[in-house]
This record gives sequence, C-alpha cells and structure tokens, in this order.
Amino acid sequence: MNFNLSSESEEIRLQVEDFFAKEMLPRHREWVQTVCHEHKEPTFLKELQEKAKELGLWNLALPNLAKDEPGTRLTNLEFAPIAEILGRLPWGSQVFNCHAPEVPNMAMIQALATPEQREKWLFPMLNGETRSAFAMTEPDVASSDATNIETRIERDGDEWVLNGRKWFATGGAHPDCSFLIVMGVSDPDAGRMSRHSMILVPIDTPGLTLERELRFLGWADFVAPIGQFSLENVRVPVENLLGERGQGFKGAQVRLGPARIHHSMRCIGMAEMVLAQMVARAHERKTFGRSIVEYDTVQKWIAEARIDIDMNRLFIQKAAWLLDTSQDRNTWRIVSEIKVAAPRMLQKVTDRAIQLFGAMGGTDDTLIHHAHSYARWFRIGDGPDEVHLRQIFKTEPVPEWTIADCPYIAPEGF
Repeated sequence: MNFNLSSESEEIRLQVEDFFAKEMLPRHREWVQTVCHEHKEPTFLKELQEKAKELGLWNLALPNLAKDEPGTRLTNLEFAPIAEILGRLPWGSQVFNCHAPEVPNMAMIQALATPEQREKWLFPMLNGETRSAFAMTEPDVASSDATNIETRIERDGDEWVLNGRKWFATGGAHPDCSFLIVMGVSDPDAGRMSRHSMILVPIDTPGLTLERELRFLGWADFVAPIGQFSLENVRVPVENLLGERGQGFKGAQVRLGPARIHHSMRCIGMAEMVLAQMVARAHERKTFGRSIVEYDTVQKWIAEARIDIDMNRLFIQKAAWLLDTSQDRNTWRIVSEIKVAAPRMLQKVTDRAIQLFGAMGGTDDTLIHHAHSYARWFRIGDGPDEVHLRQIFKTEPVPEWTIADCPYIAPEGF
C-alpha cells in the first residue's frame, strides 16, 4: 500500500489549504451569523465558489468524471487529505461542490443515467446550479433494513405513480433543491432484493409535499437541510427511472461506498479542529489554582485524542486506497469498519472537549456541539453501527480447526 500523494494532487491539497486559511476561515463568524441566526445565504458564498472554479478547485471528490465534466479527477485516496481540510467547517465542502448529498448523488447519476438524464439532471449539479436529495428512509418502518421500504412505484401508461412518505432526506429542505431521487417498491412480487427502483422526481411535481425540516438532537444541517416528504399520486414520465427497474438497491451501492468514506474523512477534520480548541482552552484556563493543562486527566484526553485521530486517518487512507484499486468484497468490509470507527472516535473526542470547555462547549460559540451531533448522527445515517457490525461479522472467516485441535493451545491446556 502506498498512501503518498502525487505531486499534482499534493499541489491541489496545498491550494485548498491556502484557500481555506485565507478565504474561508476568516468568514466563518459571518457565515454563522448569516446562516444560523438570520437564516439567509451569505453573499460571499457564491463569490468563493466562483473563485474556487477559477482556480480549478471544483468537483474534487469525483474520480470518474467524463471529459466534458468539470473537476480534478482525484482518486479517493488523493481526496482524503482535502476532505479533512474541508471537514473543519460545516460549510467547507460546499465551496468546492464537494458536499453531501450532491457528491454521492452525482456519482450515482454518472453511473446509472441515460444520456438524456445526464444532460437534464447531472450537468446542472456538476456546475453547482442546482441541488438534490436522496429519499430512501421512511418514518413508518425500520429503515435500517432498507427492504422494509413501503413507498409504492406503479406504472400507469407512460408515467410512474408514486405514493408514500419519506424523511431524513438530506438536502431536501434546501430552497435550491430541484429534485429527489426516490427509492420505492416497483415490483412487489419479485425477490427481496429485486423489488425496488429509483425514480427522479422534480421537487415541484404535484402531490410531492415538503412537510417539515428536521433536526437531529436539536442540530440543524444548514448546508443540506433535512426534509420530510409525502408523496400522493405523484406522476412523472417513465424516462425518469434511474437505472434498471427492480435494481434500486444494486444501483444505490454506487453512492454508498464513497459517501461513507467522505463522511469519515470529514470526521478527521472535525476531530483535528476540536482537538486544537481543547489544547488552547487547556492552556488558557485555570481551576483551583492550577492551569487546566497540568491535570493528568486533561493530558490523557489530549494524548488519547491524538492517538485515535492518527489511527483513524490511516484506517481511512487504507479504505480509500482499496476503493481505488480493488473491487472485491474486502473493500466493502473496510468501508463498514471505518464507518463504525470514525464517528465513534469523533464522538469520544467531542464528548471530552465539551467536558473540558464546560457549558461553553455546548453552545453555538464553538463548533464542538456541531461535531458531536454530527458524530452521533453518522452512527445512524448511512446504516447504523449494528448493521455494519453484522456485515463485518459475516465476512469474518471461521477457522478450519476446532478449539480441541487449536494450534495456539498447548496440549496441557486440555
């Protein structure tokens, strides 16, 4: 395994780091005030996006771009350190058109769409002209088992008719969201994994209603607001089928691997940001006549955070490298492993940071509570820990020997 970056990708990383430090970080307080408190989009966001485009720092997270599609074509491994930089701010990825759910949605449309669908749906996304959402999870069933999904997709002449309810559609409540990718049951009599299809549904289609914007643990996703939808006799043309009929789950796998890796990469950036705040706070505050940093417990927290961050970074780099170079089942195994490990690490780091900061750690004055809520959400989103652990267990090989003849046990042990 080789995790070294090429000179070209290292140059892009340095450009992003410089852009982040000079153009983005100084504007974060204004972003918080404008977006979080005034609920408006800051005027500087479009300006920064145009600057990023001019520098060629656009669509950094899509390795399989066609010749007529704008972007850098970085591999997953090459994108990893950049995603870490962008993960330091909630809106970091948005400046470079690298935010969720757009990147996994674009990857899925790239892989499955017809030429007409690419022209209508993909190119506006690649240019940052529109937004989308993936509507799979439902409020009335346990969606951790996605085969439970009940939304119905029925053919009626030249149209598909959709009925059902969806929630936790990330990005669906954003005012610029122009369409949903809806997963539903199109072939109820088919096998368990062949019953579902995906349909492209314009947001203004009659019968599609945004019922409310959702929060998680009181945290709102201001970059990609989460929507809950109802679909009542929603009709779209038959050509809006994305991929093959009955192959919805197979098609959706295209988006899940990169999405989980990108979320994990951003966890590293958040953890680094939180750790830096912990160190600064520990050196600046005193309790009971001593600097906080002098306490063994605080030193342990900081040291363990450094170990956990560095271990997870290497783990994610390995997963990204495998995703770039291999297509066997072990790739999906390690993606599940980092999907479990990264948010647990971030939750542990942020929990200790909140304790160190005291009440301030849970306020909007820091990004600690944002990172903490994100970590807790990520342990459920894109598949809960338990589902991934089950899959990891199922791929663990069973030894050919029994304990009775185990070569690692001395005869005296029996």
